Amino acid sequence: MASYNGEKTYGVSPKGEHRRKTTPVGSFRVANSFGLYDMHGNVWEWREDHWHGNYQGAPTDGSGWLENSNNDNDNHYRLLRGGSWGNLPRNCRSADRYGYGSDYRFSKFGFRVAVS
Repeated sequence: MASYNGEKTYGVSPKGEHRRKTTPVGSFRVANSFGLYDMHGNVWEWREDHWHGNYQGAPTDGSGWLENSNNDNDNHYRLLRGGSWGNLPRNCRSADRYGYGSDYRFSKFGFRVAVS
């Protein structure tokens, strides 16, 4: 369950609803196996990592990738993941990623607050 552009389909799935705005966390009342809600859609999630064109040299311990080992940016581009309420269903997955300047603001970009 996700907030995305439901006027489009993904594969053979049926059309969904296009809410055209963000939704409160937990709106769909379905958590993943880790107990997390709304991990896809709603807003593109800013990540700590710098943008890299591929995964060569990426950390394997789950830490943020903060160095520019590929020389493919000037470290002002950060990583976004997960798609937004305005995206096609195929963009609403954690594997979908995008790089943008860290000072760029857009209604479809946001972040996740975590409590531990």
